[in-house]
Amino acid sequence: MAAEVVDAARAVAEIERGDTVMVGGFGLVGAPLTLIEELVASPAARELTVISNNLGEPGKGLGALLLAGGVRKAIGSYFTSNPDVVAAHERGALEVELLPQGTLSESIRSGGAGLGGFYTPTAVGTQLAEGREEREIDGARYLFYPSLRADVALVRARTADELGNLVYDKTARNFNPDMATAGRIVVAEVDEIVPVGDLAPELVATPHLFVDYLVRAELTL
Repeated sequence: MAAEVVDAARAVAEIERGDTVMVGGFGLVGAPLTLIEELVASPAARELTVISNNLGEPGKGLGALLLAGGVRKAIGSYFTSNPDVVAAHERGALEVELLPQGTLSESIRSGGAGLGGFYTPTAVGTQLAEGREEREIDGARYLFYPSLRADVALVRARTADELGNLVYDKTARNFNPDMATAGRIVVAEVDEIVPVGDLAPELVATPHLFVDYLVRAELTL
């Protein structure tokens, strides 16, 4: 089936209070800013668990959703670039689960691949290891991390065809292709939608079978 082309409000209507939502981006680069703006305005998008590398910047991107009270828990790698995240966590308004960046990426990829989790030596012997299962493999210590999946994944691509095949733009690709495999519902925000056959097959990073909705981008960096 082809992905359905909808506006941002219709796409965000798939998100309910308390959902787990993956959001692509590294800082604001590769973040679906049009969809995030609609999240901020949606009364249903509250008490969310957000899986993303970081929570935007102060008042921008996911930073705006945080200030609107939409984020209950954040799972990611790099939150200190946004002082509002630190302040919310310190006053007990935001739960944070900190994962090493490679571990975050692999947790998402594993979720999309249907795996239960994986073992990694990263973070062994640090505070991040507290409460995690540890085992020895071939004489080395490893930590177990469960896979991550989401009710809805919001991703950002450069171009889609009318089926929903996605092509990304350089480093704006970042976490987006992995997240597109790990959401029960996947919404792709794109700059343009072209006819089927216009995309070179070798450029397609996300096949259309993963994508449920397409939304044309209205906000850019």
